Amino acid sequence: MNKTGKAYGFFDCKASKKEIETELSTIRRLAKIPSELELSLTELADVSVFSLHGNPQLYSIVKDAKEAKMGYYMEALYPNTTNKAAADEIATILNQTYQSPLYKKGEPFKGEIVYEENGEYIFRE
Repeated sequence: MNKTGKAYGFFDCKASKKEIETELSTIRRLAKIPSELELSLTELADVSVFSLHGNPQLYSIVKDAKEAKMGYYMEALYPNTTNKAAADEIATILNQTYQSPLYKKGEPFKGEIVYEENGEYIFRE
């Protein structure tokens, strides 16, 4: 299999991008995230249709996430796997993120994960 799985996570967090990126190495280790998984973290306000390679369907989801006041966009690329497998890894990361010092005890978590399957974007449950 030469396919690279892709998935996208949207979440809100009061921490800065730098704080999240710093904590991600610990999260990856604790959650046993495969080293092959490539992650990129972007402030959602900086995401445009151009940065999504002109993908209007994905940009529509990004617009909804912006309207829902989510602050961050995470893209995962997972070589030799499926898009769903990449989505599962983002889910693990976001779950661990909520357990990290990035969130205060009892602070609400808001997030969504999507991946493409058969030409449609699926929201991971």
